Amino acid sequence: MKRIMRHDEIPLVSTYSIVAYDEATAELGVAVQSKFLAVGAVVPHASAGVGAIATQSFSNTSFGPRSLAALQLKTPPEDVLADLLRDDPARELRQVGIVNARGQSATFTGKDCFPYAGGIAEHGFAAQGNTLHGPDVIEAIAQSYRSSKGPLAERLIAALAAGQAAGGDRRGMQSASLLIVRENGGYGGFNDRAIDLRVDDHDQPITELARLLTLHRLYFERTRKEDRLPLAGEYLEEVTVSLRALGYPPALEHDMDAVKKALFSYIGTENFDERWSEDAIIDRKVLEFMRNQIATQKNGSHA
Repeated sequence: MKRIMRHDEIPLVSTYSIVAYDEATAELGVAVQSKFLAVGAVVPHASAGVGAIATQSFSNTSFGPRSLAALQLKTPPEDVLADLLRDDPARELRQVGIVNARGQSATFTGKDCFPYAGGIAEHGFAAQGNTLHGPDVIEAIAQSYRSSKGPLAERLIAALAAGQAAGGDRRGMQSASLLIVRENGGYGGFNDRAIDLRVDDHDQPITELARLLTLHRLYFERTRKEDRLPLAGEYLEEVTVSLRALGYPPALEHDMDAVKKALFSYIGTENFDERWSEDAIIDRKVLEFMRNQIATQKNGSHA
C-alpha cells in the first residue's frame, strides 16, 4: 500500500511564478523566484506547442508531466486542474498555474497555502504565488506582463522583478529560473528547449537571471540576417589581424580557407557554435566579442 505523506512531511515550495504563451512566436514559458534552493528543478514544466505549468506551494512534481499529457489531448486548463486535484489529499496545500498553446489559462490556490497566497489567470498567462507580502505582488506581476512588449523571456523576467519590487516572497530571495520552449528552438535545433536558465542560490537571483539571459542571447542565438558581415575587404583584414592577436594565426595570410579554419577553431573554443557559418561571413556579435577581448588584453598589458 502506498503511504500518503503527512502535510508536515511535504517539502514547501513557497514562491511566485508566471506561465505565459506568446502568440507572435508560439513560445511558451515559465519564470519563477523563491526563497528555496534550486526552484527551477521543481516548479517549471513546459512543452512546445502544448503548454506550460508551474507547480508550487507543497509542490507535486508529477503535476508537470501529467498536465502536459492532458494538454496534448486538447483538454482545457481548467479541466486539467480539476483532474489533477480531484483525488489529491493535499490539494488545499497546492498551487498551480497552467497555460496552453492557445492562450487559455487557469490557476489554483488551495485554501491552506501560506498567506498571502493567490493568483490571476487571463488570456495568455497565469500568475500565482504564496507566502507573499500581499496581493500587490501578484497584481504587479500581472500588470507588468499585460503592459510589456518584446521577447517573451525578457517580459517574464520583468514580471518577476515587478513582483519583487512589490514585496515578493516575504521570506526573501534565493533562486530563480526561466524556461522557454519553442519548436526546434534548442541548441542546434535538436530539441524545443530554447532557454533553460537557473540561478540556484544567490542573494539577487532575478538580477542574476537577467545577466544569464544576456549571455544566452550572445552564445546560443543564431546569426541574424543583418549581422552577417562579408568576410572580405576590411572585415577580412580585421578578422585576420584579430585571430593572430588572440592566438589563432591563420596558416597562410590572405588565404580564405586558412582564415576560415582559424576562425572555426576560435569560434569552437569560445562556444559560438550557433554563430558559425560555412559561408564567407563573420557574425557581427562575434566580431564585437573579438574586439572586446583585444581591448581587454591591451588594457591589461598597460596596467
